[in-house]
Amino acid sequence: MSHALILLAHGSRDPRWQAPFATLAETLAQRLSTPLRLAYMELCEPSLEASVAELAADGITRIDILPLFFAAGRHLREDVPGQVEALEARHPELRLSLLAPVGEHPAFVEALTTIIHERARSS
Repeated sequence: MSHALILLAHGSRDPRWQAPFATLAETLAQRLSTPLRLAYMELCEPSLEASVAELAADGITRIDILPLFFAAGRHLREDVPGQVEALEARHPELRLSLLAPVGEHPAFVEALTTIIHERARSS
C-alpha cells in the first residue's frame, strides 16, 4: 500500500499568507520519504480535491490529511469531513484519513508556548 500525506491549510487569496505554508511544505518534503502535498480547503490552489486526484493518479492508495489549523472549528467539524466524504465517493480505491489538527498536538502547544514566552521576554 502506497501512502502519502496532505498538509491542509484554510486558504487565502493573499500570496503573502500562503508563503509560510509553502515554506513549511518544502522543508518537510526534504525531510520525509512519504510523498507530501500542500492543499487548501478554499480560496486558492491547489485544492484538496486536486491534490487527492494527483496522488491517486500517481498510484497512492492511502492518504492522511493533516489540518494546519489551531483547533477544530466548523470547517474541521463539517466542511472538511464533507469534502473527504465526497472524495471517498469519487475515489473508492483510496483510504483517506482526516487527522486531528496540529494545534491539538502537545508538541505544537509547547512550541507555541516557547515562542510566545520568548517574545514576551524580549518586549
